[in-house]
Amino acid sequence: MIKNYLKTAWRNLIKNKVHSFINIVGLSVGMAVAILIGLWIWDELSFDKSFQNYDHIAQVKQNVTNNGEVQTWEQVPYPLAAELRKSYGNDFKYVVLAVGMGDHLLALDNKKLTRTGGFMEAPGPEMLTLNMLKGNKSGLKDPTSILISAATAKAYFGDADPIDKTLKIDNQIVAKVAGVYSDMPRNSTFADLGFIGSWEMFYNANDLKSMNEPWRPNFCTLFVQMADNANMAAVSLKIRDLKLHKVSAMLAKKKPALFLQPMNRWHLYDEFKDGKNTGGRIQYVWMFGIIGVFVLLLACINFMNLSTARSEKRAKEVGIRKAIGSLRAADLPVLQRIAVMCGPCFFGGCAICTIKLTIF
Repeated sequence: MIKNYLKTAWRNLIKNKVHSFINIVGLSVGMAVAILIGLWIWDELSFDKSFQNYDHIAQVKQNVTNNGEVQTWEQVPYPLAAELRKSYGNDFKYVVLAVGMGDHLLALDNKKLTRTGGFMEAPGPEMLTLNMLKGNKSGLKDPTSILISAATAKAYFGDADPIDKTLKIDNQIVAKVAGVYSDMPRNSTFADLGFIGSWEMFYNANDLKSMNEPWRPNFCTLFVQMADNANMAAVSLKIRDLKLHKVSAMLAKKKPALFLQPMNRWHLYDEFKDGKNTGGRIQYVWMFGIIGVFVLLLACINFMNLSTARSEKRAKEVGIRKAIGSLRAADLPVLQRIAVMCGPCFFGGCAICTIKLTIF
């Protein structure tokens, strides 16, 4: 019976080539476009969700008034991390400074490659729930150590064990490999993170201890993970004026105001104007979503219109069959229905089925 179905479908396709081509191509292209857009939207909406602490991680940002305009900065001064631990330690599980997040030159003997990486405080790998392939997440507690991604380990050491081997960062810092972690997912903020060095390594290499006014320069990124019982919005209000009370009177005129931006808004809501979040990539998600629905709806309407256009021909066929005595399947006796379903004559293999037992 399936074979007969296929034969009938093929005959109809051959008989109505242009109509079949327009119908099939139009609907399939519309569905393909809608599926591709749907996959892209799903990728955007699932950004950073690979991190286990996705709902509890936030970045500390600040609004600063310059020449009457409120600007939003992602960077903060490095003493802020210690002050958050001291004054609001119960509200945070982890407070992690990160710096130098960008391209760096990693060297192993004569092999020198550019890799994206940076320096973090020791709890960073635990906060990001890195999947460690070798070593452990606590490797950054050693000020001379770094963690490298699986791709970086493969590029420098091949199949050899990289643990306790040394790499040179920017022709300046010699670091010992303390662990290897799985590459980050592509749809994450840290997708290209090839290595993570310890914060102390950066601190000592740049002699930050001798800085005269540590609260002045804003060059660090500060991440936090909320305590289990802490409310992110409430804590954001609590820390608002923390920096304002620590800077000099001149810098206080800029009215620095701290706030927490949750990880679930980093990617899609990354645009700010006058200190207020105005959106970001979420606008493109909505736009392409509407386009996808419109294309699919248009393809369906086109398919129905073409099918309706052929209904007149089908109506003539039905009329002729009724005129010669054909009945609907529901009007046939049970034995006749069974006879109609036989394989050889289901699609008109014999005169009786064609004339008397046609199903509409």
